[in-house]
Amino acid sequence: MSIFSKKDKVSLDMQSISTLISEGCIFDGNLKAPAYARIDGQITGDVMVDEGLIIGEKGSIQGNVITKEMVVYGTVNGNLQVNSLEIKASGKISGEIRTQTLEVENGAVYNGSLSMTQNNKLAQSNQTAASTKVKPKLIEVG
Repeated sequence: MSIFSKKDKVSLDMQSISTLISEGCIFDGNLKAPAYARIDGQITGDVMVDEGLIIGEKGSIQGNVITKEMVVYGTVNGNLQVNSLEIKASGKISGEIRTQTLEVENGAVYNGSLSMTQNNKLAQSNQTAASTKVKPKLIEVG
């Protein structure tokens, strides 16, 4: 038993934000951030955030997103690869989602395909895929 339980985890909304794209800002290009980011402006390009990402109600992304945790109040048009995703009532997502956990509030909009895995199953499926690789046969001629 560990000292810290899941209840002790600080929600993404309460984390200190290291990167902020504020309302009215327009960013064209790929964005990479080391910790937590919040987007209230517009981004056209792919977004990679190491820890967590919040898309504010006025925020929008036209591109793919890779991060650990994500909360969407605004709009995303692109594919998402996250460990944990929350789509709030004002959130709109169009694209493919790959996640381990998903929480959707009443009123949220999502159009696309969804793929969910758990850590254990993902690890097992990767091991199974590795063990079922076709091995070349040695044929002796002579």
